Amino acid sequence: MKQTYELKIGPLTRTLPIIPINDTTAIASFVLLGDSQLAHQAAEQLSTKITADFDYIVTLESKGIPLAEEMSRVTNHPTFVVLRKSVKAYMTDPLEVAVNSITTTDEQKLVLDGHDAQQLAGKRIILVDDVISTGGSLEAAERLLKKAHAKTVAKCAILAEGDAAKRTDIIYLEKLPLFSTKPIK
Repeated sequence: MKQTYELKIGPLTRTLPIIPINDTTAIASFVLLGDSQLAHQAAEQLSTKITADFDYIVTLESKGIPLAEEMSRVTNHPTFVVLRKSVKAYMTDPLEVAVNSITTTDEQKLVLDGHDAQQLAGKRIILVDDVISTGGSLEAAERLLKKAHAKTVAKCAILAEGDAAKRTDIIYLEKLPLFSTKPIK
């Protein structure tokens, strides 16, 4: 029997499969890619919760991109910046930091193109992602933006997973529980 979790964002409901990520923990698998209706609804709701003035929206490759794009539209910020997972051939003088994530076993990196770094220098940034869980990706993104001399003024996501929902330094729409893979005795 496949377990699922019902997620509600405003008037929208999504049924998420519960997927084990290790011997003791499972997550409700939330994938925003391809769900333009949910990305738009979430962007509208998150935008009303952001009180800080900001110059740019920055997101992490790849699942935060639809949300950042919609938030860019909703907040009348015509461009947004994507932190990439690897150095690309077109990049000039890229900045890099290491990152660890709950859904990835190996260490990864976040990369900011030097051109984007110059554009963000001295600017106020809203960091946007689909889900905040351990906070490792956000922390790495903040370090990378600090290297670029940008100031993070808010961090937001559609969902705060597990203990992230207890954080007071993030803006989110809904809590997403973690699930145990151990049978209840």
